[in-house]
Amino acid sequence: MKAEMSHEQKRVDLVIGSIKEQIEMLEHETGRRQEEVVEIRKHFWDEVKVNTDTFDDFLETVLALRQQAQSLTVSESTHKQAAKKLNALRRMKEKPYFGRIDFKEEGADTEKVYIGISTLTDQSGEDFLVYDWRAPISSVYYDYPPGPAEYVTPGGVIRGDVEKKWQFLIRDGVIQSMFDTSLTIGDEILQEVLGKQSDNYMHSIVATIQQRQNQIIRHDHGRLLIVQGAAGSGKTSAALQRIAYLLYKYRETLKADQIVLFSPNSMFNSYVSQVLPELGEENMEQVTFQEYLDHRLSKEFQVEGPYDQLEYVLDNEGDSQTYRIRTAGIRFKASTDFFEVIKSYRISLERSGMKFRGVRFRGKQIVTSEEITERFYTCDSSLRFHNRLGKLTEWLSTRIDEAEKRERMEPWVEEAIELMSNEEYYKARKQLRKKNIIDDYEAEYDALRRMIVRKKYKKLRKQIEWLQYVDVKGIYRQLFADPMKISSFMNGETPEEWEEICHSTLNMLDEGHLYYEDATPFLLLKELVLGFQTNTEIKHVLIDEAQDYSPFQFEFIKRLFPSAKMTVLGDFNQAIFAHANEHVDFSNLTSLYGSEEAELINLTQSYRSTKPIIEFTRKLIPGGEQITAFDRGGEKPSLSKVTDRVDLHNRIIENIRKWQDQGYHSIAVICKTASESERVYDSLKNIGNIKLMKSASLEYEQGVIIIPAYLAKGIEFDAVIIYDASAKSYGHENLRRLFYTACTRAMHQLKLYSIGTPSPFIEGTDL
Repeated sequence: MKAEMSHEQKRVDLVIGSIKEQIEMLEHETGRRQEEVVEIRKHFWDEVKVNTDTFDDFLETVLALRQQAQSLTVSESTHKQAAKKLNALRRMKEKPYFGRIDFKEEGADTEKVYIGISTLTDQSGEDFLVYDWRAPISSVYYDYPPGPAEYVTPGGVIRGDVEKKWQFLIRDGVIQSMFDTSLTIGDEILQEVLGKQSDNYMHSIVATIQQRQNQIIRHDHGRLLIVQGAAGSGKTSAALQRIAYLLYKYRETLKADQIVLFSPNSMFNSYVSQVLPELGEENMEQVTFQEYLDHRLSKEFQVEGPYDQLEYVLDNEGDSQTYRIRTAGIRFKASTDFFEVIKSYRISLERSGMKFRGVRFRGKQIVTSEEITERFYTCDSSLRFHNRLGKLTEWLSTRIDEAEKRERMEPWVEEAIELMSNEEYYKARKQLRKKNIIDDYEAEYDALRRMIVRKKYKKLRKQIEWLQYVDVKGIYRQLFADPMKISSFMNGETPEEWEEICHSTLNMLDEGHLYYEDATPFLLLKELVLGFQTNTEIKHVLIDEAQDYSPFQFEFIKRLFPSAKMTVLGDFNQAIFAHANEHVDFSNLTSLYGSEEAELINLTQSYRSTKPIIEFTRKLIPGGEQITAFDRGGEKPSLSKVTDRVDLHNRIIENIRKWQDQGYHSIAVICKTASESERVYDSLKNIGNIKLMKSASLEYEQGVIIIPAYLAKGIEFDAVIIYDASAKSYGHENLRRLFYTACTRAMHQLKLYSIGTPSPFIEGTDL
């Protein structure tokens, strides 16, 4: 083994020597290319002679511009590629690779294949020193023990035998350890990685990808990939490596800006922001679904956010009438039944029910809402709905033309001309000369009238063009104005609280507010009425924490990105929103694309936490016995009962200081709600560097943080304190998943406190 290690170290030295040589060459190359780009930009117009006197001169100018632009594009692209390769080499300099397989292809000699984060060849470019982890042959490393193996290439399936498989732990160019293993990834290296303390960012897992995770990464058929994974199973990490893999495999046709990630919150965006850059790829577009809703609706409404909705549910849980009405409304409006209601309602508008705003100018009615409605429904009913709207818009434009002509003789127009400054007057005259208005006083005065009125009518014309005369809010409101109206749009039954739900919805709409559960239905109706704003440029959509999306929202997202494939990641044991209180699964989502276009991969092994923590948390949920723990030792979670909050806070402070002395960098005090988090922060903030995380927080920070359970999803901490695990806080069954989510954030230490009787969820555990 010692001789083998010495031999491998010599190869590491050789590879690092080659990397350093290539870095030196590329630094010179990128510097030269950058200067070239700067020079072309600086003298861009010097090389182009602009002449438009004749058509031939104009054509020559256009061709010269195009040639100069192409030259700049080529130089910029070459510089970008060189810089990208340089960054990869710099990352490889200290750790050039992490694995090796000895693969004997059928009919060929054995080849030693070394695997790292990027491809590296020798100076000739003919011999591979390191293969990119995404290369086809590298899949053998993740998927097969020694023995028969195969991998897929564009030219077909390659078969052979894995004779040996090695794993390396290299630091600063020195092999710390190496393992000859028959496993996909040896426990020693995985223990090394998992035993580390967390930091501000999630990191790539290419050195420790497991076989099941590799299936996710390289999955490449069908429209929909669903990953149901236990807490800490690495589903998010695998999905991000998947994006890196797709960008590598389809680098000629797929760019990072054609991929969008819907993430749970802005803090999570910050947490995962380094994974793709670590692998040499640009970050994809990252957005929360709420940000999209705000972008589309905030000009019309004050839109409730998902966490505001959740706060209401958590703070008002119980049997009150108001609470029961609200939660019933949330569940119904999140359902596919309500999605079908909205579609059927829109179809019914072809016969009756459309609402329009009258068109006014300076307080005068040009066209009444009744006239517009009559015109719409007397239009040729054989035309499609949106064609009828198009015809209506044309008719309104004609009515505005007529009104504009009449408006020119109104007294305010003459006053506007008289009040023009000299500068405005001469500017207007200059415009008139350009339009060949004759230099005649009467003609000029008439032209000024037309110009002023046309300018004032410009905004009104835009409103008509953008269909702002359609009263979408009134149309949506109409659906709730008569509680019996919905019965004609659905086959099933409405909730027994439907009349009260209607009343509550109307009150919010009239106040200019939109419940979160109404936001997507309202937007869908708006799209169906005015025309769907689809995005066909996006080729892949990732949705993380997918269990928090309603069936309605999935239906909407599919329509929004009709050309995209979708990767959906979730854990229904962490489904904490009100619409998921009952049994939920991905069956509705599968039906969107059809079972033949969808594949479900289950990840049941959890890696985040120590084995004692996983043994505890899996007992908190039904079916938890299916979750298996990676065998990493640690302290058992513990529960302490306290009598009051003063005692509780003293113990928390003592616990935090003990863990800090032990070297833990990220410690989370996890509360049930944001309001509770704020109260705890006010009580503990004097102990030192402690931070309060809110839904508006943009970055995940290390240190001691106080955070509501729902914001902690997707993030991990060295040590976690459950602030109050009492029956009073976590007594209702619909809070079981929230409690489980909070406990599964801990990597190394988990401490629970209870003011009084502990939560019934803990019964049957070893605490």
